[in-house]
Amino acid sequence: MSSEQSIKIGTRGSPLAITQANYVRELLLAEQSNVLEKQQIRICSLTTMGDRFTDRPLSTIGGKGLFTKEIDQALIDKELDCAVHCVKDMPTQIPEGIVVAAVLKREDPRDAFISKLNIKLCEVPDGTIIGTTSLRRKAQLLAHYPKLQVVGLRGNVQTRIDKINSGTADATLLAISGLKRLNMEKAATEILSTEIMLPAVGQGALLIACRTEDITTQALLAKLHHQESSYQIEAERAMLKELDGSCATPIAGLATISEERLSLRGLVAQPDGRKLWEKTKNGVIADARIIGQDLGQELRAVVGENFFKNLNI
Repeated sequence: MSSEQSIKIGTRGSPLAITQANYVRELLLAEQSNVLEKQQIRICSLTTMGDRFTDRPLSTIGGKGLFTKEIDQALIDKELDCAVHCVKDMPTQIPEGIVVAAVLKREDPRDAFISKLNIKLCEVPDGTIIGTTSLRRKAQLLAHYPKLQVVGLRGNVQTRIDKINSGTADATLLAISGLKRLNMEKAATEILSTEIMLPAVGQGALLIACRTEDITTQALLAKLHHQESSYQIEAERAMLKELDGSCATPIAGLATISEERLSLRGLVAQPDGRKLWEKTKNGVIADARIIGQDLGQELRAVVGENFFKNLNI
């Protein structure tokens, strides 16, 4: 690479997104220090539709893809060389001309409970106001604690924590992975068990996308790829695709790996939490996609097509 060339990494403009992009830059420098220099790797932030419309739930303005569409287009238009995405923000269908070049080692996928009263979720009194626009979180909260009140709450990590402290709500939930990356882990009152709050598909994982034709950038990114995390993501996203998952559907999923075997747990819920459907499927890690597809089909069959039709999927 000549001194006049640079790698342009695309990302959203939120503090967390910028932190994640810088993390990728540092990983690249560590792996390719004899090829790359810090000034040759530029972070390019873009404002996405999901960032522009923060006054309403994502499910009402298009769902998944709202945080990636503009970045993907800039990548296709060769304004960027690669893009860093949170896997849970990715639509199940990746745009033509774009390939996943690397899945990074996954951070803790669990959800964190943040309470201004500094009490655990199991200790909150009836009527406590929990702020979240995630239907997945809302459904599971109400399934276990039906007397809670759930209100909409959007914004970046710091904004949501500030809203809790200012009294907009009594508590909220955030991915612990984001708090860790921002060195804000101490803000968490409690890290929730996956038995209470199964994570979003891909939560805690980052991927790097680039153009299918750009073999050079793919080769640079290949050393950052974490295969075990990739198997987890492949299984979870295959399940989500079978369920036609969107932000309008409360869906959760988590794959774990032990001794070359993968276990995938999936969940579909009514938005009000009155009913949860849950299944688990196991197999060898090489069959990650098949495991996900099979579990998605099984969940879809047990939930019934009328459920999805009523949610306008």
